Amino acid sequence: MPHPFIVPAIPVPANPALRLALQQAIDNKTKPRGALGRLEFLALQLGLIQDSPTPRLVAPQIRVFAADHGLNRHGVSAYPSVVTAQMVHNFLQGGAAINVFARQHQLALKVVDAGVDADFAPHPDLLDCKIRRGTRDTLHQAAMTDAECHAALRRGMELARDMAGNLLIVGEMGIGNTSAASLLLARLGDLPIEDCTGRGTGLDDPALARKRRVLAQVLARHAGAQSPFDALAALGGLEIAMMAGALIMAASQRRVLLMDGFIAGVALLVAERLAPGVRRFAVFAHRSAEPGHGHLLRLLEAEPLLALDLRLGEGSGAALAYPLLQSACAFLDEMASFADAGIGARG
Repeated sequence: MPHPFIVPAIPVPANPALRLALQQAIDNKTKPRGALGRLEFLALQLGLIQDSPTPRLVAPQIRVFAADHGLNRHGVSAYPSVVTAQMVHNFLQGGAAINVFARQHQLALKVVDAGVDADFAPHPDLLDCKIRRGTRDTLHQAAMTDAECHAALRRGMELARDMAGNLLIVGEMGIGNTSAASLLLARLGDLPIEDCTGRGTGLDDPALARKRRVLAQVLARHAGAQSPFDALAALGGLEIAMMAGALIMAASQRRVLLMDGFIAGVALLVAERLAPGVRRFAVFAHRSAEPGHGHLLRLLEAEPLLALDLRLGEGSGAALAYPLLQSACAFLDEMASFADAGIGARG
């Protein structure tokens, strides 16, 4: 069915005159052409995203979206669903990896309750956007009703619309959400579920085989859910849907989307299919150890900045890559040109 919510227009970051000016500025720095490698392309990309010859990173934001998954009752994760709520408390107490990296790099962090199967006391760093207490068991029914899926997408869009800054990192927490991401990748990418499914939080070989069997059954159960919206509602997660909405809105506002790993990347795939052009605003931080991420990167024609065998989620890989974006902006702004330094350029 067509999605009735209004998708904002996605601009095209392709100003030919600006591209030429940025490339000339990069080439005229006091270095051999191309000597800063992919950092040079990153500077060009940031300038085009911001439509500016002097890109700046202002008030960067992290939003960690949390939700539970009904499918987890079938043993698709090494952890019980109660850990989702426990990790939300850990985020709010400042004790998770993403908290450490956010403090280190001065990234503003908020946690979004998209659909955790628990209630939380008010907290200044918690945004209560709960649609329902976890998705339904997708082995037997759709994860979300159409209305719930629309609500999650719209809420994500509203969060991004009202956010400070010009850079967004979306992270996630939800026991069982690698299964939802694998299902969406298999359906939207027309890939075998075996190629999209990994160990998640650390499944052993028998548990991984069981996870793959369960996910194959889920895909068969929802064989008719083929469109991006229908697949999201049938197979996805509340946090994935809300991230997709946030990414759509952020791209429409020309924000930099600094993408984390597998699950955040699947949210971007959903966003791109719902609002073509979103991925042009994405900088891909790292290549996850989750096997489906390689297939996802190929689908999105993406080359990540780092390869550290990360598989944590939370936005942690994106936070680690953030200093590279700072360096790209800094060399473009501060590095002397050959003319500035009185050095003869290459003939």
